[in-house]
Amino acid sequence: MNPVKVGIAGLGTVGSGTVNVLQRNAQEIARRVGRPIEIAHIGARRDNPECDISGIRVSRDIFAVATDPAVDILVELIGGIDTARELVLTAIKNGKHIVTANKALIAEHGNEIFQAAHDNGVDVAFEAAVAGGIPILKSLGEGLAANHINWVAGIINGTGNYILTEMEQGNRPFAEVLKEAQELGYAEADPTFDVEGVDAAHKLTIIASIAFGIPLQFSKVYMEGIGRITIEDVKSAARFGYRIKHLGIAKDTGHGIELRVHPTLIPTETMLSAVNGVMNAIMIDGDAVGPTMYYGAGAGAEPTASAVVADIIEMGRALTVDHEERVPYLGFHADQMSDEQILTIDDVSCSFYLRLHVQDKPGVLADVTRILSDNRVSIEAMVQKETEEGLVPIVMMTHRVLEGDMNAALARIAALDTVDKNIMRIRVETLDA
Repeated sequence: MNPVKVGIAGLGTVGSGTVNVLQRNAQEIARRVGRPIEIAHIGARRDNPECDISGIRVSRDIFAVATDPAVDILVELIGGIDTARELVLTAIKNGKHIVTANKALIAEHGNEIFQAAHDNGVDVAFEAAVAGGIPILKSLGEGLAANHINWVAGIINGTGNYILTEMEQGNRPFAEVLKEAQELGYAEADPTFDVEGVDAAHKLTIIASIAFGIPLQFSKVYMEGIGRITIEDVKSAARFGYRIKHLGIAKDTGHGIELRVHPTLIPTETMLSAVNGVMNAIMIDGDAVGPTMYYGAGAGAEPTASAVVADIIEMGRALTVDHEERVPYLGFHADQMSDEQILTIDDVSCSFYLRLHVQDKPGVLADVTRILSDNRVSIEAMVQKETEEGLVPIVMMTHRVLEGDMNAALARIAALDTVDKNIMRIRVETLDA
């Protein structure tokens, strides 16, 4: 059979890794597809010494790849949103199938892109957009397709996980570890997307759509970063038998879907709590299979290229299959997507870890506990530490409570003259329900 012709837009870390994997494993890939996969055209502003592109047509204008009649599949690896969106839509209009590793593009414009692809009879694949080389989207959309998914919880940003791991193991403050992560190339010069949860929210948007059959709804994901976590919080969590992880959580509550990214205390005995450094891991709970966990490299040239090339292989196999008969983009057919509501964070129920500093005066603790009780917040455990410059540090663990009730209680507590207004609150998840 004729070779499948691939055009690659972007020759950065993932682009060069994709070229290397396609070239190194060409024979095995051809055996899997049933015909060769050939790189016909590369669009990149500059060459990359990490890969050999001799003998391949190269254009400095990436849109030349999107309009090249010889290209069957466009692999979008330029990153960003606006130019990537224009490139992908141009390629779709020109009859190209799409493979992308761009989580922001899919999370924010996926609905539009999927509709354009459907209208033009082409496919879009994006396994590499979430968790690098971990085949989490195929696992959700195909391997676990028999299940009603109850919840998904994952460490889906390696930078944040590296920072929290180093804070715990090295007893080092957030700012110091963040600077090291930037020097090592784990964090960007502007680390906002990683440490504030935007990157994880993009990925969670995609995961939740495939898990629950809902449209992509990035704007409804609750986001909270890790910048306020201190070594004191890490140590206090350990005393209670927990570790702090920055999780993306999607949960079907039966009366709405929770979509949230935030620091979370999880029990030290859970598998997810043992995931350290820049590694990613995702737990999925299905009604038939129960809990499963997927672990691996969430970024990097060849781990991500592994997912990109897997999508190219799958697309190469499907090119002879009628478009309507292929696996739907989000695992569910477009006319079968659910309109189940996304819950606001105030409607989410969690247990909480609280850290506050109060003046060392009679009756202050009684005021705090009374306000918590008035707002239906029940205390499970409490530790009062030694006085620090006239302030007494108090750490509490609560029973499960609605976030709205907790917010109301903390607002009243922060208004007390005897309490420092910088109150730390971290949600707690046992990952068993």
